[in-house]
Amino acid sequence: MNVLEPLWANVDENGHLALPADVMAQLGVEPGTRLRLELGANSIKLHRPITQLAKIYIEPTNRCNIDCRTCMRQNWDVTMGKMSARTFAAVEASLAELTPPVTVMFGGIGEPLLHPKTADMITAVKALGFRAEMITNGTMLTERRAKQLIAAGLDLLWVSIDGASPDSYADVRLGAQLPRVLENLRRFRRLRRPAHRPTPEMGIAFVAMSRNIADLPEVLNMGKSLGVKHFSVSNLLPHTPEMEEEILYRRAMNNITYQPSSWLRRLNIPKMDFNEQTAEPLLKAFDSGYNVTFAGNNLGEMNDVCTFIEQGAMAVGWDGRIAPCPPLLYHHVGYIRGYRRESFAHIVGDIHEQSLKTLWQTPEYEAYRDRVQRFAFAPCTACGGCDLLENNETDCFWNEAPACGSCLWAQGVIQCP
Repeated sequence: MNVLEPLWANVDENGHLALPADVMAQLGVEPGTRLRLELGANSIKLHRPITQLAKIYIEPTNRCNIDCRTCMRQNWDVTMGKMSARTFAAVEASLAELTPPVTVMFGGIGEPLLHPKTADMITAVKALGFRAEMITNGTMLTERRAKQLIAAGLDLLWVSIDGASPDSYADVRLGAQLPRVLENLRRFRRLRRPAHRPTPEMGIAFVAMSRNIADLPEVLNMGKSLGVKHFSVSNLLPHTPEMEEEILYRRAMNNITYQPSSWLRRLNIPKMDFNEQTAEPLLKAFDSGYNVTFAGNNLGEMNDVCTFIEQGAMAVGWDGRIAPCPPLLYHHVGYIRGYRRESFAHIVGDIHEQSLKTLWQTPEYEAYRDRVQRFAFAPCTACGGCDLLENNETDCFWNEAPACGSCLWAQGVIQCP
């Protein structure tokens, strides 16, 4: 599909909307497939159908060689381990059943390069014709490992960098050194095969918080000098009371709009220069209490979508447990609006007992995805909070576990690469 050319859908004499064949293939749409629609002022948004499995997160290990302030391991008590050959063989056999090819992201709570066979896993995934991505802290990206990843055919390497100076970086990523990571990335860049678009492509993931947000422009410049093509900025999910003081989205949570759209005051702003003259007025306009649309993109209304279900994703832990998303592989604690919130793990299967395709197609799991895509998210992020916020077992709409009302991914506050 040529993305430079406009795409067209046709309406037949019976009023049925017909999508182009390549779009249907890309989204896994077959006759009879039900698609969620969102109506805009002048557009219709089609969501990926819940029937398409399109992305698999694989966690080679939950061990890590550094200690980050931002990580959920700050307050967890879980069994540590790495994926065995038996478990990955089950994963590989499951992947071989999937058509069309999916994207496989190697990552999770641990550092993938701590597993000695991660490059071999990537080789196996690429042999199936799938896209392979990986996220790393970059500290173990030695010349040998870099050559292995490149030879394996990795498509995209994400590196987490949360500071622009050695001191600010080390203040977040305890036990890591920024100069070492940057040297590893420069070497990785040099080792790639020369090409107009060399692979693996490189990306930087940045977790924004009070202590490091001033570093973001320099991190972007740093990435340009390294030939980085992708940048992903996320907010912080605090796992300790102290880290809740670091969040940058208090007003953003307050401004998420839960009223019917017909009740809202609306403000439409076009594209314009963002500079010393316009910055302060625009920021005040964004925070005016209006529902703001900037260059056609709505900034204020609630998202209320599970980003992982929208991706058609599943997550496989190092031990073979399967969850709808990486965060639900583990019982963990987060803090929101001063509440200590326990998120209990939600395991839907085990790779040793069921293949990914078989599990994905079970009526029970399809009904779960349908329920999450259609249910009303409780307004936990905008509400002042209540006792039901203390865990994800239910909410004020009496949704079943896992109740996702306070999920910051679902409101566009936190995002994964």
